[in-house]
Amino acid sequence: MKKYLNTLFVTTQGAYLSKEGECAVIKIEKEVKTRIPLHMLDGIICFGSVTCSPFLLGHCAESGVTVTFLSLYGKFLCQVQGATRGNILLRRAQYRMADNNLQTARLARSFVIGKIGNARITLARTVRDHPEKVNSVKLKNAQHILAGCIKRLQDETDQERIRGIEGEAAKVYFDVFDECITSTDPLFRFTGRNRRPPLDRINCLLSFLYTLLTHDIRSALESCGLDPAAGFLHKDRPGRPSLALDMIEEFRSYIADRLALSLINRGQIQSKDFTISETGAVLLKDDARKTLLTAYQNRKQEEIEHPFVKEKMAIGLLWHMQAMLLARHIRGDIDTYPPFVWR
Repeated sequence: MKKYLNTLFVTTQGAYLSKEGECAVIKIEKEVKTRIPLHMLDGIICFGSVTCSPFLLGHCAESGVTVTFLSLYGKFLCQVQGATRGNILLRRAQYRMADNNLQTARLARSFVIGKIGNARITLARTVRDHPEKVNSVKLKNAQHILAGCIKRLQDETDQERIRGIEGEAAKVYFDVFDECITSTDPLFRFTGRNRRPPLDRINCLLSFLYTLLTHDIRSALESCGLDPAAGFLHKDRPGRPSLALDMIEEFRSYIADRLALSLINRGQIQSKDFTISETGAVLLKDDARKTLLTAYQNRKQEEIEHPFVKEKMAIGLLWHMQAMLLARHIRGDIDTYPPFVWR
C-alpha cells in the first residue's frame, strides 16, 4: 500500500536541502542537521527562505517525490514534479465531463453539499461540546439555514445557482464562526474571512491549513491519474489546481476549521505566537508553525469510518479514497460521486 503520511515539512529559515546518495540532507548554516532516505518520502514542503540543490530536485522529479514551495505564511508559490503519470483514458473522460454542463453541475453540487453538510455538523458539535460557553440559539439557527441550503441543492442543475447557494451558506457559517471560539483572548476574534494575505490570527491559521490540505488533495488526485487543474465547481485558470480546490470544500470544516478551533480553544496556539508585518499580514512564528504542523500530522493519523465505503481508515487517507471514488465515477463505474460528510 502506498504511504500517505510521509511528507517532510521544512520550516527553518535558511535551511538548505541537497542530495547525498539516496538521502535528502538538510543543512542549517552549513551544519548537517539530518538525513532522510528519499524512498521514505512522497513529498517535501518548503516554507519561506528554504533552498534545494538542482541535483535533489532532479532526483525527486525522477523518483516521484513532489517538492512544493510555499511562502512563509503558507501561500502556494510553485511545485516541482516529474512527468505526469496517469491513465490517459481517465483524463480524457474527465475533460469531456468538465465540458458537459449538466455533468459539471452535478459534480459541483456534490462538492458543495459535502462542504455545507460538514459545516453544519461542525456547528452542531460545538453546541454539543460547549453548551454553556457558546450561543446555542445562534448556532442552531445557522444549522437550520444550512440544512435549507442543502435541501435547495438536491435537484439544482444550474452552476451559477449552485455557486450562489454555496456563497450564501459560507456567509451564514462564517457569520457564526466566532461563536465557536471559546478562548477569552480578545485577539482571537473572528469578524470575517480575509486572505492574500490574512489580516488576523484566525484567518492566518485557516489559510495555512487550507494550503496544507490543498497540497495533500492535489497529490491524492494525481496518484489516481486525475488532472488536478480540471475542475467542476471552480473554473479553469492557469496555474490553479481547480479540482483540488473542488475537493477541499468537503474537508475545510472537518479538518482545517476544527483543528484551528481546537488549537486556539485548548491554548496550544496563543496570540503571542504571531507577528504582524509592515503590510499588515499576520504570520505564524516558527515554533507555532511547528506546533500546527505536528497537530495536522497527528490529526491525519486518527481513525474514522468512511461513511460511504463503511471501512475504518486514517483521516489522512480520506482524500485518497475520495479521489478514487471520483475516478470511478468519471470512468462510469458508479453512477454518482458521494461527497464525504462527517457523521
